[in-house]
Amino acid sequence: MSDANFDAFVEEVCKPFYAATMGAPSLPPGRYFRMHMVGYFEGIDSERGIAWRCADSFSLRDFLRLSNSEKTPDHSWLSKTRARLSHEAHEKIFDWVLKLIAERGLVKGERIGVDGSTMEANAALRTILRRDNGETYRAMLTRMAKESGIETPSAEDLARLDRKRKGKKLSNDDWRSPTDPDARIARMKNGTTHLAYKPEHAVDLDTGAIVAAPIHPADEGDVATLPATLKAAAENLADINLAPTRESPCELIADKGYHSRDGLKDLDDGVWKTRIAEPKPAKGYLRWHGDEAARDAVYANRARLKSGVGRKAMRRRGELVERSFAHVLDRGGMRRAWLRGRENVHKRYLIHVAGFNLGLLMRALFGAGAPRQASDAKNALLFVYQADETFVFAIMAAVEGKWACCLTILKPEPN
Repeated sequence: MSDANFDAFVEEVCKPFYAATMGAPSLPPGRYFRMHMVGYFEGIDSERGIAWRCADSFSLRDFLRLSNSEKTPDHSWLSKTRARLSHEAHEKIFDWVLKLIAERGLVKGERIGVDGSTMEANAALRTILRRDNGETYRAMLTRMAKESGIETPSAEDLARLDRKRKGKKLSNDDWRSPTDPDARIARMKNGTTHLAYKPEHAVDLDTGAIVAAPIHPADEGDVATLPATLKAAAENLADINLAPTRESPCELIADKGYHSRDGLKDLDDGVWKTRIAEPKPAKGYLRWHGDEAARDAVYANRARLKSGVGRKAMRRRGELVERSFAHVLDRGGMRRAWLRGRENVHKRYLIHVAGFNLGLLMRALFGAGAPRQASDAKNALLFVYQADETFVFAIMAAVEGKWACCLTILKPEPN
């Protein structure tokens, strides 16, 4: 990052958001973005944890370009700086990292895989309110219990009533969160129900780089969010001179959740060549009702999907796109958001995704995609023992703080 003049670029991008005259010392923008990348590489979810980790490590202080006498930025500095910087400034930092890895050949722009996941919002379901009258969920249950004849319902009575009542559902049309209005009620990947957001990744299937990572409302389906994700991916690819065109379309690989007649018809004969998985057809024949354009688009997508190239691309999508979510959400500490507001959450999410792309560059240059992995790779010992008729090879390596050993014994076969 130093060789690529990261700090100079960030200073220029963020200059309009800082006062011209000097006042109280503020957090330099380069240090702000570096601290959030520390959050990704260390898997720290909260900004308090990031500030504590940076204060605890001398190597991270060097990474942040702090002298021994300088104070490590507090978590409140991160919050104020994030509020000061615009969403567009964070997007420019993501674009800068994408351009950096593209210069090293880590973005091809020929096959893009798309998929979505869920991120728990910083809001609790027990605080939701009715949109029509502002009634809380507990107050609604208490009212229903009294109407059923229970004068002073206990917590057990309310739980029993809520469990047995018919037609129970939590609809986003009826309920809202007072603490985070952008959060939506959704079912998470593990089957639980939370207020959540929906991050969606567009991943280069030749290199694994994330070329776009928008965050959508959690109650929107895959078909509804796909156009916005493709638009973001096309704009980011255009910034690095890899934009898809009608003459040279980019392959779009997605699962069956993105399959729809109208969607395929809109993408047909455009800059995207679809290979979208098709749901199992219902019994009988498909009815097109004279919509020949939709019929041709569905059949063309089916033919491309069933080819050998299409099947290989679908396997590649399942491997790389799911891996990107595992790195950013689970390993990178973003599965549960500690910020509120979709734009606010997306600011930090973009920096985590930029850290993921930097990890690809680090792996290409040094053979390790994270600083901790690089440090573990150095802690390896090779032992060789030679006897008259025996060779013994032993490798001991430190992996995630634990030593692992691989032993090989070679003996010549008797004549």
